[in-house]
Amino acid sequence: MRSIKQVAIIAGGIAASLLAAPVWADEGSPVGLWKNIDDVSGKPKALIRITESNGALQGQIEKLFRAPNEEQNPKCDKCEGARKDAPVIGLVIMSGLKKDGSEYTGGEILDPDNGKVYKSKMNLADGGKKLNVRGYIGIPMLGRSQTWVRQD
Repeated sequence: MRSIKQVAIIAGGIAASLLAAPVWADEGSPVGLWKNIDDVSGKPKALIRITESNGALQGQIEKLFRAPNEEQNPKCDKCEGARKDAPVIGLVIMSGLKKDGSEYTGGEILDPDNGKVYKSKMNLADGGKKLNVRGYIGIPMLGRSQTWVRQD
Protein backbone atom coordinates (compact mmCIF):
# COMPACT_ATOMS: atom_id res chain seq x y z
CA MET A 1 0.00 0.00 0.00
CA ARG A 2 1.30 3.42 -0.91
CA SER A 3 1.64 6.27 1.52
CA ILE A 4 -0.17 9.57 0.99
CA LYS A 5 3.21 11.16 0.22
CA GLN A 6 3.93 8.62 -2.58
CA VAL A 7 0.45 9.14 -4.09
CA ALA A 8 0.94 12.93 -3.98
CA ILE A 9 4.32 12.64 -5.74
CA ILE A 10 2.86 10.40 -8.45
CA ALA A 11 -0.15 12.69 -8.92
CA GLY A 12 2.16 15.71 -9.10
CA GLY A 13 4.27 14.00 -11.75
CA ILE A 14 1.22 13.16 -13.84
CA ALA A 15 -0.11 16.73 -13.53
CA ALA A 16 3.27 18.19 -14.54
CA SER A 17 3.48 15.95 -17.61
CA LEU A 18 -0.04 16.91 -18.69
CA LEU A 19 0.73 20.61 -18.31
CA ALA A 20 3.95 20.25 -20.30
CA ALA A 21 2.30 18.40 -23.21
CA PRO A 22 0.90 21.53 -24.90
CA VAL A 23 4.39 23.06 -24.98
CA TRP A 24 5.70 20.04 -26.91
CA ALA A 25 2.72 20.16 -29.27
CA ASP A 26 3.30 23.86 -30.03
CA GLU A 27 6.89 23.24 -31.11
CA GLY A 28 5.73 20.53 -33.50
CA SER A 29 2.90 22.54 -35.00
CA PRO A 30 2.74 25.87 -36.83
CA VAL A 31 -0.43 26.79 -34.93
CA GLY A 32 0.17 30.11 -33.13
CA LEU A 33 1.17 33.71 -33.75
CA TRP A 34 3.97 34.47 -36.22
CA LYS A 35 5.85 37.59 -37.31
CA ASN A 36 6.60 37.48 -40.99
CA ILE A 37 9.84 39.00 -42.18
CA ASP A 38 9.77 40.56 -45.65
CA ASP A 39 12.09 38.64 -47.99
CA VAL A 40 13.06 41.88 -49.81
CA SER A 41 13.53 44.45 -47.02
CA GLY A 42 14.34 42.03 -44.17
CA LYS A 43 11.95 44.00 -41.92
CA PRO A 44 8.93 42.71 -39.98
CA LYS A 45 5.78 43.11 -42.02
CA ALA A 46 2.86 41.60 -40.09
CA LEU A 47 1.66 39.32 -37.32
CA ILE A 48 -0.21 36.30 -38.66
CA ARG A 49 -2.27 33.92 -36.52
CA ILE A 50 -2.22 30.34 -37.82
CA THR A 51 -5.09 28.11 -36.73
CA GLU A 52 -6.04 24.54 -37.59
CA SER A 53 -9.48 23.17 -38.44
CA ASN A 54 -10.19 19.62 -39.64
CA GLY A 55 -6.48 19.03 -40.31
CA ALA A 56 -6.04 22.14 -42.51
CA LEU A 57 -4.16 25.28 -41.54
CA GLN A 58 -5.19 28.84 -42.21
CA GLY A 59 -3.45 32.13 -41.49
CA GLN A 60 -5.06 35.48 -40.76
CA ILE A 61 -3.36 38.88 -40.44
CA GLU A 62 -3.72 40.32 -36.93
CA LYS A 63 -1.41 43.33 -37.14
CA LEU A 64 0.65 45.24 -39.70
CA PHE A 65 3.97 46.95 -39.05
CA ARG A 66 3.60 50.17 -41.02
CA ALA A 67 5.45 53.50 -41.05
CA PRO A 68 3.52 56.35 -39.38
CA ASN A 69 3.00 58.05 -42.76
CA GLU A 70 1.44 54.89 -44.29
CA GLU A 71 -2.20 53.83 -44.14
CA GLN A 72 -2.42 51.78 -40.92
CA ASN A 73 -5.19 49.46 -42.14
CA PRO A 74 -5.04 49.43 -45.93
CA LYS A 75 -7.57 47.63 -48.08
CA CYS A 76 -6.65 44.79 -50.43
CA ASP A 77 -7.44 46.85 -53.53
CA LYS A 78 -5.57 44.50 -55.86
CA CYS A 79 -7.35 41.39 -54.54
CA GLU A 80 -10.13 39.74 -56.52
CA GLY A 81 -13.48 38.25 -55.56
CA ALA A 82 -14.63 38.37 -51.94
CA ARG A 83 -11.26 39.77 -50.83
CA LYS A 84 -11.52 42.83 -53.11
CA ASP A 85 -11.19 45.99 -51.00
CA ALA A 86 -11.31 43.99 -47.74
CA PRO A 87 -9.24 45.42 -44.87
CA VAL A 88 -5.84 43.71 -44.80
CA ILE A 89 -6.03 43.37 -41.00
CA GLY A 90 -8.32 40.39 -40.46
CA LEU A 91 -7.71 39.03 -43.97
CA VAL A 92 -7.20 35.27 -44.31
CA ILE A 93 -4.06 35.04 -46.43
CA MET A 94 -3.22 31.36 -46.07
CA SER A 95 -5.49 28.32 -46.31
CA GLY A 96 -5.68 24.61 -47.04
CA LEU A 97 -2.21 23.54 -45.92
CA LYS A 98 -2.11 19.97 -44.59
CA LYS A 99 0.67 17.99 -42.95
CA ASP A 100 2.66 15.88 -45.41
CA GLY A 101 5.64 14.32 -43.64
CA SER A 102 7.72 17.16 -42.21
CA GLU A 103 6.06 19.78 -44.45
CA TYR A 104 2.65 21.37 -44.81
CA THR A 105 1.55 21.42 -48.44
CA GLY A 106 -1.45 21.64 -50.74
CA GLY A 107 -2.55 25.10 -49.72
CA GLU A 108 -2.45 28.62 -51.03
CA ILE A 109 -1.16 31.96 -49.86
CA LEU A 110 -2.24 35.47 -50.83
CA ASP A 111 0.15 38.37 -51.23
CA PRO A 112 -2.01 41.38 -50.25
CA ASP A 113 0.51 43.76 -51.88
CA ASN A 114 -0.23 42.48 -55.38
CA GLY A 115 -3.50 40.56 -54.85
CA LYS A 116 -2.05 37.36 -56.29
CA VAL A 117 -2.72 33.89 -54.87
CA TYR A 118 0.09 31.34 -54.99
CA LYS A 119 0.45 27.67 -54.15
CA SER A 120 2.13 27.32 -50.80
CA LYS A 121 4.15 25.00 -48.62
CA MET A 122 5.90 25.45 -45.32
CA ASN A 123 7.97 23.68 -42.70
CA LEU A 124 9.04 24.34 -39.14
CA ALA A 125 12.69 25.07 -38.38
CA ASP A 126 14.88 25.87 -35.37
CA GLY A 127 12.92 23.65 -32.97
CA GLY A 128 9.57 25.19 -33.96
CA LYS A 129 10.72 28.79 -33.43
CA LYS A 130 10.82 29.58 -37.16
CA LEU A 131 8.55 28.78 -40.07
CA ASN A 132 9.85 28.63 -43.64
CA VAL A 133 6.99 29.71 -45.91
CA ARG A 134 7.16 29.39 -49.69
CA GLY A 135 4.70 30.75 -52.23
CA TYR A 136 5.07 29.61 -55.82
CA ILE A 137 3.54 29.27 -59.26
CA GLY A 138 3.49 25.78 -60.75
CA ILE A 139 6.52 24.20 -59.08
CA PRO A 140 8.20 25.21 -55.80
CA MET A 141 11.38 26.27 -57.63
CA LEU A 142 9.42 29.17 -59.18
CA GLY A 143 8.57 31.24 -56.15
CA ARG A 144 9.78 33.14 -53.14
CA SER A 145 10.32 32.30 -49.50
CA GLN A 146 9.97 34.06 -46.18
CA THR A 147 11.03 33.06 -42.70
CA TRP A 148 8.46 33.74 -40.01
CA VAL A 149 9.36 33.94 -36.31
CA ARG A 150 7.12 32.47 -33.60
CA GLN A 151 5.65 35.06 -31.23
CA ASP A 152 3.72 32.77 -28.86
